[in-house]
Amino acid sequence: MISSAHARTVANLAAASCLALLLGACGGGMSLPSFSSSSPPPEAEPGTGPEMPATIRADEIVGRWGLASFQNPADRARTEAAARSQCKNPYVITAGSSGGVIMHLADQATPQELRLKGSPSGKNYIGPAGPTPGDQDREIVSFDGRVLITRFIDKDAATRYGNMVYVRCAPRA
Repeated sequence: MISSAHARTVANLAAASCLALLLGACGGGMSLPSFSSSSPPPEAEPGTGPEMPATIRADEIVGRWGLASFQNPADRARTEAAARSQCKNPYVITAGSSGGVIMHLADQATPQELRLKGSPSGKNYIGPAGPTPGDQDREIVSFDGRVLITRFIDKDAATRYGNMVYVRCAPRA
């Protein structure tokens, strides 16, 4: 049989443990002094701030595109020609309902509305709402109105997909 003094000690320890867990889960309502040497909190990653408008408008990339990709920059011209030949089965970018464009994210079968986002460095990105550049974003490497080249920010997706080359298909006759 457990004595009442022992039971009271166990109950007090359990209550203190629960209180510590609850306070820890609050995530910063009250700051207690630390007896260990701690470093200051990490700074925000550069370039991740509020969304800036892109210098490329969504309506500029809406249309029918031939699509191909390359890893080696020396293959760019050949890849543009390969993308142009894909216009018989084009990748279609449509306008989204809230000002974005409908495109696929890496490894997603269903297209969704993505935003064109700018950055303080002057780079443009295509991706879901959120910090720029986000893991699911793709950087617009170059765009001249006829050829759009993008690269995924995520290292794994960038390795698998390479530099995506979109060549605008001629309008249907």
